[in-house]
Amino acid sequence: MPFSRFGLFSSITRAIQAKGYTEPTPVQVETIPAVLTGRDVVVSAQTGTGKTAAFALPIINRLGPHRPGGVRVLVIEPTRELAAQVYAEFCAFAQFTDLRITLVQGGVGHTKQRNSLRDGTDIVIATVGRLVEHMVDRTLNFDSLQVLVLDEVDRMLDMGFVDAVKAIVDRCPRKRQTLFFSATIPPAIEEMARFALQNPTRINIGRARTVPASITHAMYPVSQALKFQLLLALLKRASAGSAIVFTRTREGADQIVRRLKDADHSASVLHGDRSQGQRKAALAGFKDGYYKILVATDLAARGLDLADVSHVINFDIPLTPDDYVHRVGRTGRSAAVGDAFTLFTPRETNAVKAIERFVRAEIPQVKLSGFNYAAVPAAPTQEKTGPRAKRQRDDAADGWSETTVGNAIQTKRKPAARDEGQRKFFTLPQTQPGTKTKPKPSTEPKAGGDTKASGGTRESGKPVRRAKPKAADGIKKGKAAAQAKAHAEPKPRSHGKIGAHAKGHEKSRPGATNHSKRPPAKSKRR
Repeated sequence: MPFSRFGLFSSITRAIQAKGYTEPTPVQVETIPAVLTGRDVVVSAQTGTGKTAAFALPIINRLGPHRPGGVRVLVIEPTRELAAQVYAEFCAFAQFTDLRITLVQGGVGHTKQRNSLRDGTDIVIATVGRLVEHMVDRTLNFDSLQVLVLDEVDRMLDMGFVDAVKAIVDRCPRKRQTLFFSATIPPAIEEMARFALQNPTRINIGRARTVPASITHAMYPVSQALKFQLLLALLKRASAGSAIVFTRTREGADQIVRRLKDADHSASVLHGDRSQGQRKAALAGFKDGYYKILVATDLAARGLDLADVSHVINFDIPLTPDDYVHRVGRTGRSAAVGDAFTLFTPRETNAVKAIERFVRAEIPQVKLSGFNYAAVPAAPTQEKTGPRAKRQRDDAADGWSETTVGNAIQTKRKPAARDEGQRKFFTLPQTQPGTKTKPKPSTEPKAGGDTKASGGTRESGKPVRRAKPKAADGIKKGKAAAQAKAHAEPKPRSHGKIGAHAKGHEKSRPGATNHSKRPPAKSKRR
């Protein structure tokens, strides 16, 4: 069945031909006519079956030409990578129309997005967090909204966006078309569907909780200490294609990509701690073939259309069986052939059984031929992450390193040998020519004088303490002298706040006039 049977506009069919699509996929065959009718739709299909085109094509056909006013279509995605991918698909399908499309995502500035929304746009593809920010700033108006699309709803549920999505749905007009798209629909998604949809049409493509049949699955039991060595062995046998290595944590992903680079593998990393520019560069380099291996967390497990991925390797077993379905779905897309390998330790046997129950299939457990499972692993080196650790690694290449102690940095260098006559402290700077210096008191006794009175030494050689001069009669010392001086000198008159203010400025600004010494102004009263 060709795309021309759907009755789409010629501008859209031209874009479909430019994309190289010839035949629609099963999910597109059932979804496009349902969306064109304007009813609410819930679609559950396996990953990699073309769900984006299934809702993008009929939506663009329904909108027609550009119309000034508010936003008419809102597509919500759970991650920035998914939002950027759907944005590119909409731009490609609407390239021969005058529709305006705006990408609203985090990790970048607000100015360009605000300008685009203020100038008027028809379609907005947004992530949840940045969309809420624009709603708070009142830069988005949903009064003209016609279609609301919630893509990868199960991922939004896992990321804790349920309350935020419900708040967004409440702000949308009740008279609208709502579309739900997800690879799996657990009971929590059913509850949200009842909240947001009205008498929806349900479309299920393929058996629920299944993975494409073109993917070969295998479980590799191995000890935790030999996991990385087994990963290197699997990558060596899969050298012909590209691979995605999934881990649970961001720190684990960083450590694995460093060890892969040390083993002369071209690898990049993708996780939530990376900046938006680094994440885009990692995906672009992997798609272009510059990187053969992409080490990622579950951030890359949902919806990303990565072509020609021959292998998916789960270095860490996923937290939930649902995540396993999404991870292995990065390979074998569009009925292509792919391999999915999972490394697990004896403690994770129950997690393997839970995955098998979820996909309703038994996954074979195999051992890699030629791999030494009895090898003694090398002692792992604990590497620190962060800019300070990177600086230490860079400095180590120059033959020295730095250790941070509090806020001070002590350099690990051998101290230079000190000369015997070298002083311990710095010498005082010499006086400038022409300045007067105070002569040092002489310790030699004056001729014919008393050594005790002159501060000299006794015959025994012990120093004699110089006698303090006695105060003259009538001269007060200490606190009594300060009080006598205060009573003796007359105080200048103060003129309230003006005098106090001027006195403060006099101290802070040199050359200022002390207004407190001015004579008091004559009174106007008679």
